[in-house]
Amino acid sequence: MLLRSSLSAFILAVGLQTSFAQQIIPLYEENIPGALNAANEERYDSANAIAFKVSTPTLTVYLPPKEKGNGTAVVICPGGGYSGLVMDKEGFAIAEYFVKRGVAAFVLKYRLPDDKIMKDKSIGALQDAQQAIALVRQRARQWNVDTARIGVMGFSAGGHLASTAGTHFNHPVVDVKQQVSVRPDFMILVYPVISMTDSLGHRGLRNVLLGKNPSSQKIQLFSSELQVTAQTPPAFLIHAGDDKIVDVDHSISFYEALRHKQVPAEMHIYPKGDHGFVLKMPVEEWMDICLKWMKHSGFLK
Repeated sequence: MLLRSSLSAFILAVGLQTSFAQQIIPLYEENIPGALNAANEERYDSANAIAFKVSTPTLTVYLPPKEKGNGTAVVICPGGGYSGLVMDKEGFAIAEYFVKRGVAAFVLKYRLPDDKIMKDKSIGALQDAQQAIALVRQRARQWNVDTARIGVMGFSAGGHLASTAGTHFNHPVVDVKQQVSVRPDFMILVYPVISMTDSLGHRGLRNVLLGKNPSSQKIQLFSSELQVTAQTPPAFLIHAGDDKIVDVDHSISFYEALRHKQVPAEMHIYPKGDHGFVLKMPVEEWMDICLKWMKHSGFLK
């Protein structure tokens, strides 16, 4: 379980950020898959709403009033370079936007790669993303969600996690009850890291996730642009052309891979904004574009 002080700070931050959060629930009812018996070093910076050294994954549940819900749901994966999680601007604020528009939102506090706490740090976060998607499907009736309209959204490293969830669903890394599908029905990727390749990959993030000397097979497996098939879910991508942290070619390469497999995709590139533009830009300014795509693509009814 979380350290009491860390959990209290996290709950307080959620309460301050939104009046829509219904509850924070553990992601797993029983044992966390692949977890090692290690000291809990998780901490929460409440001043900046950033979680570090996450070892106990949770979902913060945002539900619209039943009469206003439209059945669509989104699992949100904050970014932070797989070293932290920006829980406010890339989590709570986005969930607030969605829930005001009738969309159920679930902010995922996923485990961060660490050899000290997990058997295979390359799949810990993916296990959590797949479990979150499955959990929303399992509780769809309870949460007034359409099981065919459950998407995943990610920012930066969270975008890598979301794109991995959207390309690895045929090979689940977590056991789910009742054989529920872990495939997201759509992806929303915001300045995402996509590739782990030498030519395009984000070397620092690759080191955190895969280690300093990953095999070529591991690099290919976690390069989402190389894992696209005709069954990959539709995607909305948004990026800034002057991004100095995650080159816009990440989004472009994924869009091209989707296009060549005839997977519906839409991409928006701002000429300026750099990395993390959502931290400075009003949510409505860019999320309204995303919502239009969701409507046009049939994910909002």
